[in-house]
Amino acid sequence: MSSSPPPARRRRLEVESIGDITVVNFVDRKILDEQNIQIIGEQLFSLVDEDGKKKLLLNFSNVEYLSSAALGKLITLNKKVSSAGGRLILCNISEDILEVFEITKLDKFFKIMRDEQSALQAF
Repeated sequence: MSSSPPPARRRRLEVESIGDITVVNFVDRKILDEQNIQIIGEQLFSLVDEDGKKKLLLNFSNVEYLSSAALGKLITLNKKVSSAGGRLILCNISEDILEVFEITKLDKFFKIMRDEQSALQAF
């Protein structure tokens, strides 16, 4: 039995802790295909459900494209974090992606900060 996960299950997220805040960076520049989004969703949800993380900061500095299915995962994540009594903040979102958040009115739903530093201070 090898202990390494199958290649399709590779980490799609880089997770680090800064104090009690969990900072998540996305590995993929384009978060578009259904399978990837599923994996990203599971990895994000497990931070809350399994690891008990309550303060999540999602850093989108690496992300160029985000599909609407990915937005659905973020909405679910936000609900999970909120019901756990925590907080979800997004930062470093490109103008193009921010436009999608604005069109869908999700810029009102999510706390969105310009950069990681201001986001960390917003917790």
